[in-house]
Amino acid sequence: MRRRGLTVVLGAAFAVLLLLGIGQVRVPYVVESAGPTVDTLTAVDENGELCDPAAKDAAKGCHEVISVTGDGGPAVSKSDGQLRLVTVNVQSSTDLLSVIRGWWSDEEAVVPYELLYPPDQTREEIDQQGQEAFQNSQTSAETAALRELGYPVRVTVSKVVEGGPSDGKLKVNDVIDTVDGTAVTSNGKLLELIQAKPAGTALKLGVTRDGAPATVEVTTKAASDTDSTPRVGIEVDTKQPHPFTLNIKLDDIAGPSAGLMFALGIIDKLTPEDLTGGKVIAGTGTIDDEGNVGPIGGIPQKLYGARDAGAKWFLTPVDNCAEAKANALPDLPLVKVATLDDALAALKTINAGGTPPSC
Repeated sequence: MRRRGLTVVLGAAFAVLLLLGIGQVRVPYVVESAGPTVDTLTAVDENGELCDPAAKDAAKGCHEVISVTGDGGPAVSKSDGQLRLVTVNVQSSTDLLSVIRGWWSDEEAVVPYELLYPPDQTREEIDQQGQEAFQNSQTSAETAALRELGYPVRVTVSKVVEGGPSDGKLKVNDVIDTVDGTAVTSNGKLLELIQAKPAGTALKLGVTRDGAPATVEVTTKAASDTDSTPRVGIEVDTKQPHPFTLNIKLDDIAGPSAGLMFALGIIDKLTPEDLTGGKVIAGTGTIDDEGNVGPIGGIPQKLYGARDAGAKWFLTPVDNCAEAKANALPDLPLVKVATLDDALAALKTINAGGTPPSC
């Protein structure tokens, strides 16, 4: 009996050591889970925690996520609800037990390491790309929101290529308003309109020159003998004059998926209407200068993050609807949005007690 008891004890000890050893084995996977959610209408400290901006001495680094400064603009309003962006936490240094748990968990996803961290790029390069995407999302959110608020983008000629199609026709500081009657709302829109017709096409450009409207005809030219892309031979800057300064500050978040919620946060702060209606609204989606909402990754994990934050509605990019429906959570309706205007219309419907378009 003593010998049998000793065998059992040694066997149990060996099993524990084996499990501990397995737990230390690193595997080529990452585990994705729900990350922090942040209300774009509030203030946070250096750790992303809610804080009181009036007590900056007591809360180090306390600042508004979206701040508006300067005179001449609309009054900054307060909201009774929340507009929450959602994130995904990535555990990149994973052991076998963590991966096994992730495979069995509804709230986590196991992804091959090389899918997020390609071998031909360093971690520093990938992190830098994520930060650049995050900054670009803020810029596009500001552009789209300001346009919605009545501050149009002005695409202005900064250089005319000597000997090019526009030489002698366009001038530096000309504002390009239209191409063949279609409004130019961004640099991307200008390129789209120029390239919509083959090289050699005569385009009528509506411009503002020295404050007066004018029409200029420019015939496009192929970029080169081997590249038939139409060109007009100019360089442009985009300007969006407004009498205040916007600043978005949020640390330790990367990627472009917060664009939609930043745009909504800006609009909420600069209009008297409370977009939230006192509710917790979560959402995700990229946004471009034109206000188009694009798909993102990690939608299942973001749904869990929204639920845990108390969200009552989830703004979902239309291209993520299928995946979101497959991972839908009880009591978290999925609102389908393709544009910033869709999101604003959906919030208006929610506040009126209606049901917006769903996935």
